[in-house]
Amino acid sequence: MDALKFVEQDLVEINELPKFKAGDTVSVSYKIREGNKERIQVFQGTVIQRRGTGIHETFTVRKVSGGMGVERVFPMNSPFIESIKVNKTGSVRRARIFYLRKRTGKAARIKEKIFVKTDKK
Repeated sequence: MDALKFVEQDLVEINELPKFKAGDTVSVSYKIREGNKERIQVFQGTVIQRRGTGIHETFTVRKVSGGMGVERVFPMNSPFIESIKVNKTGSVRRARIFYLRKRTGKAARIKEKIFVKTDKK
């Protein structure tokens, strides 16, 4: 094992986060520090990519606010992430859906993957 990876494993605590992928709509509760005050801000949007592995993994969330697209990159193991909630599971064919940047309105919609529970007796 690489010496750097060994040290990184000891220093960083890994957050317990839900499984999500590109195309899912998530709400990320993120701690923001302004001066000596700290508050939690919720950023809700569509995951357009996940990249990296281990403690260097990040994910990008895109939302449209005031008619303008806003993207934010979150590190997976950030101590500032309070929680991640998966609101909708999207059905997309690609791991990185950058084509959403060019689309607006109905063209930017993503089909929702619906799970049906069956009762086995």
